[in-house]
Amino acid sequence: MAFPDLFKLEKLKIEAFTDRSRSGRPHKTVEAMFNPTTISQRHGIRYNTYDWSTRQVAQFQTLLPSTLDVQLLFDGTGVDQIGLLTLFGKNPTVSERIAELVEACYTVNGNIHEPHFLTVTWGQFLKAGPNGGFRGRMSDLSINYTSFDRDGSPLRAECNLSLLADDEIDRQAQGNPLFSPDLTHSRLVRAGDTLPILTAEIYGSERHVIEVARHNDLDHFRALEPGRELLFPPIGR
Repeated sequence: MAFPDLFKLEKLKIEAFTDRSRSGRPHKTVEAMFNPTTISQRHGIRYNTYDWSTRQVAQFQTLLPSTLDVQLLFDGTGVDQIGLLTLFGKNPTVSERIAELVEACYTVNGNIHEPHFLTVTWGQFLKAGPNGGFRGRMSDLSINYTSFDRDGSPLRAECNLSLLADDEIDRQAQGNPLFSPDLTHSRLVRAGDTLPILTAEIYGSERHVIEVARHNDLDHFRALEPGRELLFPPIGR
């Protein structure tokens, strides 16, 4: 039986993949020099708001993608090395580390014609594994250089990385009750849409079309006005 290394420091990792399923080996892996002292996560909800006289109603529309904000510090002064490693070790420069981060998170991969699909893992907080970590894509990256060598080379930089949640539809459906007909849904009518078609998409059949028409004050089922928003309420089966 193998014993865990109690002295091993788990480093935050960003793995870049070329497909949304994140299958196989990552195309690129970036490891933090220093683990962040803070990580921010945000969860949001979008509502349709209605104001009837003195009554205000917020009708649930959808869950917004969650976000993850991480601050990474890169240092080229050797503060992370000791003894002979400082003298003889070959460590990537700050510029090289940032170039790796940019390639993993921001650069468009020529094989897929878009930036990579990312997974962020870190110890027990963002556990690694098939269903672990934060799965997302970069939405913003800001780099603040705070120290320079005599030749102008950056010696220290703070990178603020923001990711937007992104995962396979099937995986989201497994754990997201938003796909259930027991919750209210909203749809914008497109040209050619009919109420029976939209009702079947939400509930799996057309048999609730009359209830939906009543809920939306519709006089007819067929000719719907494009751009109109229809609400599909929870209906018992």
